[in-house]
Amino acid sequence: RDRFGIVQRLEFYQVPDLQYIVSRSARFMGLEMSDDGALEVARRARGTPRIANRLLRRVRDFAEVKHDGTISADIAAQALDMLNVDAEGFDYMDRKLLLAVIDKFFGGPVGLDNLAAAIGEERETIEDVLEPYLIQQGFLQRTPRGRMATTRAWNHFGITPPEMP
Repeated sequence: RDRFGIVQRLEFYQVPDLQYIVSRSARFMGLEMSDDGALEVARRARGTPRIANRLLRRVRDFAEVKHDGTISADIAAQALDMLNVDAEGFDYMDRKLLLAVIDKFFGGPVGLDNLAAAIGEERETIEDVLEPYLIQQGFLQRTPRGRMATTRAWNHFGITPPEMP
């Protein structure tokens, strides 16, 4: 960490900031996009401008092929749904991880090695790529005994969480 001389911590961007970034990128790309369309992309961008811009490019492609090129909230939602990016910004692997904890391990706790084996992913990928957003957004907890799905995770999938003793 300190080999670079400066130690900084990056936080996820807030939705209004991402909405501004998406709107600005859309202008640079010459796209016609409503504020609500930019908001829809921003909400699903996991707090990351790079992801927001990647999603914007896919939404643009969808809008140009399936519609008249104008991006409204509805068009953005359709495109993102087609890409399997849900309302929380979860993709296939996020859902796979959370549903494994819920379905296979009854909400946890589950150790990282067991979780990695259950979803067929490297433990480093889980720790470095998947978990940070899920933990910061309150869908997953790290405990001394392992990972646990939070009530918010259960509710996201429409599953009733078990009663806590």
